[in-house]
Amino acid sequence: MIFHQIDAGGDRNFAYLVADVEGGEAALFDPAAYLALLEKHRLALSYVVVTHGHGDHTCGAAAAKRRAGARIVAHPECPVDADIRPEDGSTLPLGSLTLAFIHTPGHTADSMCILGGNKLVTGDTLFVGKVGGTDFGDEARKEYESLHRKLMALDDAVEVYPGHDYGVRPSSTIGDERRTNPFLLRKSFESFIDLKIHWLQYKKEHGIL
Repeated sequence: MIFHQIDAGGDRNFAYLVADVEGGEAALFDPAAYLALLEKHRLALSYVVVTHGHGDHTCGAAAAKRRAGARIVAHPECPVDADIRPEDGSTLPLGSLTLAFIHTPGHTADSMCILGGNKLVTGDTLFVGKVGGTDFGDEARKEYESLHRKLMALDDAVEVYPGHDYGVRPSSTIGDERRTNPFLLRKSFESFIDLKIHWLQYKKEHGIL
């Protein structure tokens, strides 16, 4: 597998390139600068995957489709003009690789995480040591369930690659997040909400940037 984490600028955004070495097929996640990487590895771009519908994650999708002839992949509720609309549990072949789609509503209703091999692109659902922003009601409840019922059901060794460089490092693992992420250590939804409400105070008390 070829895997690149790309500094996409903006609000510390990350984009990702995933490719099958043997077949030369590639998928781009929340696209940014990518042409040089495609040329470097001699790849054909098959998919442009949008993790959720916020503008900082969708802004390069249409251009990537025009330039490379790729198909845009987004959740059925995502407001982009997509060619493929995967549901929760759907998969797509990428050469000898398989991309598995996990619907993780919360930050947005259309949020998806995508698993390729042991690498999980989490968009704005899960950051290193943090979670995606929500309200304190229904969105937060859905995010809590997405995190605990879906992402925390994955193996500890799965690598986590978020949509922004908001944490203490640019990537993590499910095991590390399970053991150290203060939001995931909360044992109840009520405690999870309490941390969201008092996050600024918590960060100050614990010296978190």
